[in-house]
Amino acid sequence: MDIIYNDLTDLLYIRFDDKKQKVINRQITEDIVLDLSKEEKIVGIEIINASKNISLEKLLPVKHKSYNKVAS
Repeated sequence: MDIIYNDLTDLLYIRFDDKKQKVINRQITEDIVLDLSKEEKIVGIEIINASKNISLEKLLPVKHKSYNKVAS
């Protein structure tokens, strides 16, 4: 399982299955999208506006992808 947070898009992605496969996206709320396998099993969960919807500091370990550029 991987948990990845992108601070540029404020998107949190929880991936349950490492197998490369085609997925079907099913939006279940305004801020939550499920990635489903062809067998309708949950492969991943995408949380939009993650910092507003959940406590990010409680999700450990999180692979944090920062895209903010530092001014020089």
